[in-house]
Amino acid sequence: MSLRRRHLIASALASPVPVWAQFRVEVSGQGATQLPIAIPEFRDEARSPQPVSAIVRADLERSGQFRLVDASAAAGLSELSSPNLADWRGKQADALAAGSVTRLADGRHDVRYRLWDVVAAKDLGAESQVVQAEDLRLAAHRVADAIYQKLTGERGVFATRLAYVAKTGSQYRLLVTDADGEGGRVAVTSPEPIISPAWSPEGRSLAYVSFHTGKAVVYLQDLTTGARRALADFRGTNSAPAFSPDGQRVALTLSLNGGSQLYSIHRDGSGLKRLTQTLAIDTEPTYSADGRTIYFVSDRGGGPQIYRMGADGGTAERVSFNSPYNVSPSVSPDGKWLAYISRLDGAYKTCVMDLLSGQVRVISDTSEDESPSFAPNSKLLVYASRAQGRDVLVTSTLDGRVKAKLVVPNADIREPAWGPFSK
Repeated sequence: MSLRRRHLIASALASPVPVWAQFRVEVSGQGATQLPIAIPEFRDEARSPQPVSAIVRADLERSGQFRLVDASAAAGLSELSSPNLADWRGKQADALAAGSVTRLADGRHDVRYRLWDVVAAKDLGAESQVVQAEDLRLAAHRVADAIYQKLTGERGVFATRLAYVAKTGSQYRLLVTDADGEGGRVAVTSPEPIISPAWSPEGRSLAYVSFHTGKAVVYLQDLTTGARRALADFRGTNSAPAFSPDGQRVALTLSLNGGSQLYSIHRDGSGLKRLTQTLAIDTEPTYSADGRTIYFVSDRGGGPQIYRMGADGGTAERVSFNSPYNVSPSVSPDGKWLAYISRLDGAYKTCVMDLLSGQVRVISDTSEDESPSFAPNSKLLVYASRAQGRDVLVTSTLDGRVKAKLVVPNADIREPAWGPFSK
């Protein structure tokens, strides 16, 4: 767990129930290269429970890859239309998407869209989804993913999920939501703080730390059934879980033998193995994308820095050098980037390191950052910070040019973890 954060937390299991976060999303900045796209309101979406086209537009804008072109005058355009693409080219749009939301007799909704390449004057095809009303947000995210992939050649992450902790009054909740922070469910609730959620690679379980028995224990919870079990309940503190990429082992920090050291354990709770043998504080383990390496934080050099070693332990190599204080490592799923928190001139900033060159970029404009986590396509980050006296989440492109601030009006939100692609 973070050297900045509290070691002792508490949580209690709650039955999964819907929660509507009512996020306010504030997008700022402009990418170096953005594709201009026009997306008018989908035909008949005003009759549906969700503003499908608005969700699609917001997803694409947050990605940093797209710039929205005003399409408010194109009411009535749908996937069945034959738009004059030359007119849209004159409006500086390189792409156009239009669709419809139709309520069927059985109460489900048929969500359709079509995408055009305006520059090449080419129809890129149409798709349809029939979903229940409660899945309309997911359908919109899938539309955004499809548009993103067709126009960038890369997989979108809008239909993936976030886990984060929300504090309202004296109540803490561990939530699992859409990637935009909306449409979630409560996984855990407690009158005490909750920290360190970690996704299993297949996305069906979360590991987290609970202190409801009087000490810190690592739990594993099934997100479908809500069932949980203690994964690490050893003497002393059990903390900072991180799954291996194959999902078979969990690295974690234990004070089992005095002092905080790194261990790994099989997912079923067997096979405990000690990975570090030092007098230092070793904590916050995270696996590399190929599972062969563990990055972690240690003060063995006098101050907290990021190191790496083999997944089974061994000689450690220092990785971070840009500050006397570097913590909370997160490795991108493609293995190319390392995100972490640096203390720079008294401020805690999110940094991104190119693991090939070692070059480091400070990407945040806030000063109390924590808990960076990569999107599964490695193109975006989410991290926690503070803005105008509130705890918020921030998503950012890896160059820091485009950010979206996710704010819940009546809650402070921390500890984000971006979930994997659906299997």
